[in-house]
Amino acid sequence: MRTDSTDPLLASTPLLDLQHPAIQGLIQHRGWHDLSDAEQIGAAYDFVRNEIRFGYNRRDETPASVVLAEGMGQCNTKAILLMALLRALGRRCVLHGFTIDKDLQRGAVPPWAWPLAPQRIVHSWVEVELDGQRLELEGFILDQAYLAALQKRFPLQQRFCGYGAATPDLQNPDVAWSGRSTYIQRDGIAEDFGCYDSPDDFFALHRQALGPIRQSLYEHFIRHRMNARVATIRSGGRVGDAGSNGLSAPPARS
Repeated sequence: MRTDSTDPLLASTPLLDLQHPAIQGLIQHRGWHDLSDAEQIGAAYDFVRNEIRFGYNRRDETPASVVLAEGMGQCNTKAILLMALLRALGRRCVLHGFTIDKDLQRGAVPPWAWPLAPQRIVHSWVEVELDGQRLELEGFILDQAYLAALQKRFPLQQRFCGYGAATPDLQNPDVAWSGRSTYIQRDGIAEDFGCYDSPDDFFALHRQALGPIRQSLYEHFIRHRMNARVATIRSGGRVGDAGSNGLSAPPARS
């Protein structure tokens, strides 16, 4: 199915640079055009979930081709890449915007940087059309290796909020593609901003509440420390949380 540039839910934008050679080359190399509609969505979803590591890019407004080149992303940047791949495959999709409570990031953010984080963090997921329905895709945020490390570290946890997850069951979250909606941070949602035709439209209205000084600190220093912590967690190592010699379970949300 070809992309229809007159359809706003298939259109290319500066962030959804779906005509970029790297985006098109990936799809051709993987043979995704030959798959069924559901298989195309699953292939793009699984790629973004597991082959793009969970991590923190310079800023939310990062073009899909850059996210692909960096090989890592968080909710918003992974959503941008997934949307570009889906639209390049002819799959109509939108961005649904929210904020999440910052408690969801406890453990991923170094304790010394915690006071600098805004109380509410801009968040998004992707909604894609399949067989006349719109599916909500959020479970792509945490790669399986990182999620498995959390599950191993907190084997008795069910309802869980922290380290980039907010789910009613950490051991069995709804993250695997099966033709249905997927979630991994939904329990942390605070505000619902509704759906937008593109991430460009969404981020023109909603940006992280950091201010220029904190934004600069985040881009040039804090996110690198966050990515180091995420890498340590993924590998099963220990990180120095405040008051603990290693990982500690975050409080569950009621």
